[in-house]
Amino acid sequence: MSRTFAGCTLLIALGTGSLVAQAPDPVAVTVDSIARDVLRQTGVPSASVAVVRDGKVVYTQAYGDARIEGHVPATPAMRYSIGSISKQFCAGAILLLQQDGKLSLDDPVAKYLPDLTRANDVTIRQLLSHTSGYEDYWPQDYVMPMMLDSVHAQDIVNRWAKKPLNFDPGTRWQYSNTNYVIAGMIVEKVSGMPFFEFLRSRILTPLGIESVKNIDMGRLPDSDPTGYMRYALGPSRPAPKEGKGWLFAAGELAMTPADLAKWDIAMIDQSLLAPASYRAMETEVVLKNGVGSHYGLGVEVGDQGGHRMIEHSGEVSGFTAENLVFPDDRVAVVVLTNEDAAAAAGGIGRRVADRLLSQSDPSAHAHEAEARQIFEGLQKGTIDRSLFTFDANSYFTAQALADFSASLGPLGTPTAFTQVYTELRGGMVLRVYQVRFAQGPGVRAWTFEMPDGKLEQYQVASN
Repeated sequence: MSRTFAGCTLLIALGTGSLVAQAPDPVAVTVDSIARDVLRQTGVPSASVAVVRDGKVVYTQAYGDARIEGHVPATPAMRYSIGSISKQFCAGAILLLQQDGKLSLDDPVAKYLPDLTRANDVTIRQLLSHTSGYEDYWPQDYVMPMMLDSVHAQDIVNRWAKKPLNFDPGTRWQYSNTNYVIAGMIVEKVSGMPFFEFLRSRILTPLGIESVKNIDMGRLPDSDPTGYMRYALGPSRPAPKEGKGWLFAAGELAMTPADLAKWDIAMIDQSLLAPASYRAMETEVVLKNGVGSHYGLGVEVGDQGGHRMIEHSGEVSGFTAENLVFPDDRVAVVVLTNEDAAAAAGGIGRRVADRLLSQSDPSAHAHEAEARQIFEGLQKGTIDRSLFTFDANSYFTAQALADFSASLGPLGTPTAFTQVYTELRGGMVLRVYQVRFAQGPGVRAWTFEMPDGKLEQYQVASN
C-alpha cells in the first residue's frame, strides 16, 4: 500500500533502497483539492470521504478538525452520523422481510398498526416513498426543546400519525421522517426483533459494517467528531444532542465513510438484496396523476451528467452527509461532515463525482484541455478558426467575439474546467463543461463535435 509524503507518492525500490517518485494518484489529488476548497469556503470543521471506483473502495481521507477545541484532526477511522441516509437501510430491512414472505410493500399499514390515520388507505410502499400523507415530525434544521427529552416511537406516531393526512395517499410527494418511524415499527413487529438488532443481523454484519453505532441511544464518544452548528455566519458551536428515541429508523446510524461505502458496493453488485428488491428500491415512484416523484424507496433517483444516480443526503444535529451511487458506472462517493444545515457534504460529493465520471471518458482530458484553451481565447476575443466548422465560424462574428470577451474576460482565469456530461446528438458528440472561478458562481460551456473532430458549436451561459 502506497503512502503520500509532501503531495507525492513514493515507492521504495526493493533491493536498491532508492526512492522513485511516481505520479500522484489522480483520485487523491482530485478529492484532496475539492475537499479542502469546500471546507475553506464553507467554514465547516471537517469532512471524511470515501471513493468507490470499479466497485471497490479506492480512496479514503479526512480533512479538517474533528474537534475545534484543541484542533483534533479528523481521521478516516472516525464515525460520523449519516442522518437520513439511514432510511435506505430501513427500506432494505423492509425489502428483506418481503423476500422472506413476511410482508408485502403493498400491504396496508393497518395490517400492522391499525390505529393510525387512514391506515387502510396507506401502504408500506407509500411510507418508504414519502407519498403517504403522514405529517413530518421533524422538518426543522435545529433541535426543538421537546426533542432534548427522551421519546418512544409510539409517542411520535401517536402525535403525528394520528392527525389528518397532509394529502390523499399517493397524490403528492412530501418528505416525512414520520414515515420511517412507522416503517421501523413495522420491521420490529414483523421480525420480532428491535429495529437496530434486525439491521445488525441482516444487513450490517453480513456486509462487514463493523464501525456502526446507534446514536439514538446517545452521542458519539470523544474518539469520534464533535457535531457543530452555526447561528447565521457566526462561529461553529457544539450542537445539542437529540434525546433518546427521536432518530430511530429515520436517522439513527453513524459509521465511517468506508463502511457506508460497503453498502454502496452491495448496491452496485446487488449482492445483499435480490435483484427485484434493488429494482424496487431504485425505481422512481409515480404519483396517481402520472407525475414522477424523483424518489424510490429510501433513495433519490435521478442522474448527474447523464449518469444514473442513486442519492441521499442526511442531517441530524451537528452532522450532514451525502451519499452518491452511480450503479452503471460502478462509482460511489461518500462525504460525511460535522456541522448541520451546511452544504459542504453535497458540494464535495457532487464535485468529486463530476470529476470521477468525466475521468471514465478516456478522451475527456484532451477535450477539456482544448475546450479550456478555446474559452481562455474567447476571454480575449480571439479564436483559432481552424478548430471550427464553417457554420461555427459564421457564428463567431466580430460582435460575438466582442461580447464573449467583454462578459467572460472579467471572470479571470478558470480555477476548474471539468467535463460533466456527454451524449450523442444529431450525428455529433455533445460535451458539457462546468467552469469555475475564484469568485462568482461559474458558467457552463458546451460543444458539438463533428466526426472529423471539428467543432460545430461552442457556447457559454450562466449556470
